[in-house]
Amino acid sequence: MPLTIRPERPGDTCAIEALTIAAFRDAPHSDHTEQFIVSALRAAGALSLSLVAEEADAILGHVALSPVSISSGATGWFGLGPISVAPERQGQGIGTRLMHEALDTLRTQGAAGCVLLGDPAYYRRFGFRPEPELVLADVPAEYFQALSFGQPLPRGMVTYHQAFAAQR
Repeated sequence: MPLTIRPERPGDTCAIEALTIAAFRDAPHSDHTEQFIVSALRAAGALSLSLVAEEADAILGHVALSPVSISSGATGWFGLGPISVAPERQGQGIGTRLMHEALDTLRTQGAAGCVLLGDPAYYRRFGFRPEPELVLADVPAEYFQALSFGQPLPRGMVTYHQAFAAQR
């Protein structure tokens, strides 16, 4: 069966949690709370977009998007992450497919832009760039990146949903 990207369904919750745990298990930059973040976003109704990559009824990838606040008052901005791919399937384009689908969906829905925290070398290919005018507190500037969907880039401090503080 081919790989398909689709919205999360209610029965996907356990598979997404297991996938997220596995994907971040050996990640040196992780505090291993990503599965709690996704769950807390879902519980708060703040999981604006949740897509899975599925092949032969197995969930191999997941991406979460949620609204962010910007101190300037700019609206329509979303934070991408966490994004997870099954460890044995990383490097096979699943994350790329999820990224493209997530960004295309945000554009179609009229979002102003998207921010993320991640490796600049990886996310540059999707159009993300560090933007000195957008700041995420306590994070090295080169790892916090933004992509505007044709809107002027806002200035200010970015705040993710409080679910990003979830520890369990």
